[in-house]
Amino acid sequence: MKWHEITISTSEESIEMITNFLHEADADGVSIEETGSLNRPRDTSFGQWYEHDLNDIPEGEAVIKGYFPEGSDTDALLANLRESIDQLREFDIEPGDYELSVALVDEEDWADAWKQYFKPLRVTPSLTIKPTWEDYVGEPGERIIEIDPGMAFGTGTHPTTALCLRTLEQVIEGGEEVIDVGTGSGILAIGACLLGAERVLALDLDPVAVQSAIGNIALNNLEDKIQTHLSDLLGVLRADGANTAKGGATIPSVSELNINVPVDVVVANILAEIILLFVDDVYEALRPGGTYIASGIFKNKEELVEQGLIKAGFEIVGREREEDWIAFVARKGKTVYDQTRE
Repeated sequence: MKWHEITISTSEESIEMITNFLHEADADGVSIEETGSLNRPRDTSFGQWYEHDLNDIPEGEAVIKGYFPEGSDTDALLANLRESIDQLREFDIEPGDYELSVALVDEEDWADAWKQYFKPLRVTPSLTIKPTWEDYVGEPGERIIEIDPGMAFGTGTHPTTALCLRTLEQVIEGGEEVIDVGTGSGILAIGACLLGAERVLALDLDPVAVQSAIGNIALNNLEDKIQTHLSDLLGVLRADGANTAKGGATIPSVSELNINVPVDVVVANILAEIILLFVDDVYEALRPGGTYIASGIFKNKEELVEQGLIKAGFEIVGREREEDWIAFVARKGKTVYDQTRE
């Protein structure tokens, strides 16, 4: 079978939004290649290795490819993508002097080729992400996240995911109830449980993401600890059991959830613009002294997100950085509850 391969050369800053545009256009697969130049710092603190050849993509740029069945209207796809990408500047996301091209390729040229570059990756002192097709035996005390991301929801190697997992390792002490907003492949929900969280509610607005997360949760035998729903955070907080989400799925009432709202920790690895949209909902969903881990924030949005968190009532207690990405650690108030946890 042949596929139309649409290639977009753009900025790293716009990766998540353009990837989302491709998914919304019903791409059957998406691949992302970031700069691999010799100038790019490589984190080897946990024994990571990088098997992808160095490439000539300039610093701060990326190449995104979307795959569509032969016979798709590529002229319409390209026109819609250009319109959507141009609109990113209205949200202070700069795609740069992006370029689009299209080619017809054989399925075997791309369908599984990316798997050769996804190897077991030690992302924290105790957490390793392992693809299901790789053999790997961990060290004593090492916790393994088994993952099969498919073509759409990532391997967990993006800096924002690594930032979240490292921050969760610092925050989780054991027994916490956690909400993972925008769970994707479920990596953060699984990681939180392996670190000691008692229960996790994993939410996503994409029905395919929800199915991906459910599959990965089963791979890690955590069905009894992680509950997954097609919803956003506000939908869950306001649901009475009669509301429906995109795709017709019923949003359960709060009494049907596996967690007790408010919770100890909320983690969200999504775009800065979306983080700002529901910051008040997160504050409501947290217990006094609860922790909010907000990642997916590019460096040019750091101050904006910080101001939004403070305005909502959060105290910024830390921030982690990797490359050009930031993860905030924010706390709801200073209370007796907070002191008992410190």
